[in-house]
Amino acid sequence: MILFDGKTYESSEQDRLLTELKDRIPVILSGKQLSPEVVVDAVDILREDLLKGRFDELLTSFPKDVVATYKKQAEALLSKEHLHKKIATELGDTEEYITDPMDGFSQILVKKMPLGVLFHIAAGNMDFLPAYSLAEGLMTGNINILKLPSADNGLSLKLIMQLIEYRPELKDYIYVFDTASTDIQGMRKMAELSNAISVWGSDMAIEAVRGLAPTGVKIIEWGQKLGFCYISRLDEVKDAKEELEGLAKHIATTKQLLCSSCQVIYLDTENPDELRSFAVRFLPLLEKAANENASEEIGVLARDTLISYTQRLKGYLGEEEKQENVLRGRGVSLILSSDSVLELSPMMCNVLIKPLPRAKAGEVLYESRYHLQTAGLICPDEDRGSLADLFTRCGIIRVTKGSDMSAYFPGECHDGEYALSRYVRIVNVEK
Repeated sequence: MILFDGKTYESSEQDRLLTELKDRIPVILSGKQLSPEVVVDAVDILREDLLKGRFDELLTSFPKDVVATYKKQAEALLSKEHLHKKIATELGDTEEYITDPMDGFSQILVKKMPLGVLFHIAAGNMDFLPAYSLAEGLMTGNINILKLPSADNGLSLKLIMQLIEYRPELKDYIYVFDTASTDIQGMRKMAELSNAISVWGSDMAIEAVRGLAPTGVKIIEWGQKLGFCYISRLDEVKDAKEELEGLAKHIATTKQLLCSSCQVIYLDTENPDELRSFAVRFLPLLEKAANENASEEIGVLARDTLISYTQRLKGYLGEEEKQENVLRGRGVSLILSSDSVLELSPMMCNVLIKPLPRAKAGEVLYESRYHLQTAGLICPDEDRGSLADLFTRCGIIRVTKGSDMSAYFPGECHDGEYALSRYVRIVNVEK
């Protein structure tokens, strides 16, 4: 399904509509710039309708506690107040100004403008991401072309259509396509219409986009990242059991599918016996959390089982799993390793446990410098500041509690940058 000019079309109309869009874009860019207030108003109305239950039938595939969490987040994060703060934080002063006079030089007018046309290639590992990414492009005044991920279930398109229903003037700035990632020709046409491509996905996906993007198109990468939890002096941690239960719940609820999810649990030690002792202690907590947060939806169950089984087969074929170093519970496993490499786990509650003395943290994290994002900390309070400083110096972007690795914090950046600031350009006009 395609959304074009506020109307839906069959996917077979893609080539014709892209040709028409090429003619529409200059007309739209030559007209009045989209006000962020129009977008903020539409998103706020969407928030109110969501809280009233208008979209509950679209959320039936999600567990009830997940729906409750989403509504709580929407109540705060989609409000006018928060969106205004987001714009102020990420764009700074949006008012144009004239530079101070300097002898021998002209003064210039300085203002922030949209990039023009923003092509979003969204990933499917996070609910609502396609719609949210598009909303950020709208708030900066851009025309937006959105390629939906294959895993999208129609929810994104429905929400985007609601925005247009609330504020019809948005239709000129929204074009949504359900193009398959294998349709290179179609994606190349979209890229050729754009000033910038905002791509979410794996290293392979980003490399593919670089290959199809014309010279001069700005590539805005939101690439694959890796998260880990670092545990130091656990016996001295206040409420250690609750901290570990929180980490287990985080792993069970995210299934380790997010960039911020815990892939590796690092222990501040070189002693392999400590790894095994920790694993024995943590396994029943993870098993309990996985059982309590298991989905009953058949599609989710099938997906989780297939991913987990495939990863396990890869491990066997590559002889990456030594049976004596794997502790298994019902639907979960802990894989002990003697190396300290930060890498993707088998996911689906199958967690790597590795040694990492803090003296070697810099060396290990430097090797993964392109993929660093979130570090969860479980340590005594007096160590938290020094460990946070150590990890951020070595490239980590987010430091949280172990339980909050994938939590959203109002005002936070994404991968070390503010999205809105990447979607605008600075314009100078001589006075």
